[in-house]
Amino acid sequence: MVFTDIRSDSVIEKLPSFMRPYLYLMRIDRPIGWWLLLLPAWWAIAISVHEADIRTFILLALFMVGAIIMRGAGCVINDIWDRELDKSVERTQNRPIASGQISVEDALIFLLLLLLCGAFILFMMPWVTIFLGIMSLPLIMIYPLMKRFTWWPQAFLGITFNFGALMGWSAVTGSLSFEPFILYVACFFWTMGYDTIYAHQDKEDDIKVGIKSTALLFGAQSQTYVYVFYGIAACLFLVVLFATPLGWGNIIGIILCFCYAGYRLSLWRPDSQNSSLGMFKENKTIGLLMFIALFL
Repeated sequence: MVFTDIRSDSVIEKLPSFMRPYLYLMRIDRPIGWWLLLLPAWWAIAISVHEADIRTFILLALFMVGAIIMRGAGCVINDIWDRELDKSVERTQNRPIASGQISVEDALIFLLLLLLCGAFILFMMPWVTIFLGIMSLPLIMIYPLMKRFTWWPQAFLGITFNFGALMGWSAVTGSLSFEPFILYVACFFWTMGYDTIYAHQDKEDDIKVGIKSTALLFGAQSQTYVYVFYGIAACLFLVVLFATPLGWGNIIGIILCFCYAGYRLSLWRPDSQNSSLGMFKENKTIGLLMFIALFL
């Protein structure tokens, strides 16, 4: 049985055939990606809002739609760069561009449409947020190349994927301070952890095609490194919370969430593709629990 990241039981299969390859290209059937992109922004909003009102919920909704669109755009960029590599990796060989369902030219047109939709949402935000969104675009464009040149593509993803922490904060306050930057670094280490877990799914194929990752770099010590990354993220998160007016209830809630993350990590089996995928997805649950702890 081929190990693939495309679900055959997805609701996408019930939609018109011409739509399916583009929705699979956006990874709509796998929402974990846009959740992980969205959560740092939601955390920043929850921390920086002193009293929630209708504007708060509008911001949460706009960031959710923006995360879905921009994660989709990132997937298109990734699959254009990796179209030849994806053919050699068991998990990705059936992706729409690698399998020939979508041409590179059509993928570029689709990417432009997604970026225009993302820009429409971005330009509803304060100028600081707009500037940050524009700054993130070059990083999104070149991220897929990093695994060809460095053992640390997960670090570059952490830099790229967590602009939401800065954008969410600035969307509420109209400015930046040291707290969102500390939150950004905390999210960086969180990403280092979960993307190292994710990379363990492809270790054998990555070795064959010459792709680098922290999963291969850390090897048998990966679980220890992920514990360290999560631990640093937890400490930095608490620094942010102690610098804001949030109460002890919020702080205790976050501590419990990271304790749960540690427990789940103890169950992870790095040499199992299914275990790695399951632990990677568990970060959505952990992140949502953290948002609830902050927002309530």
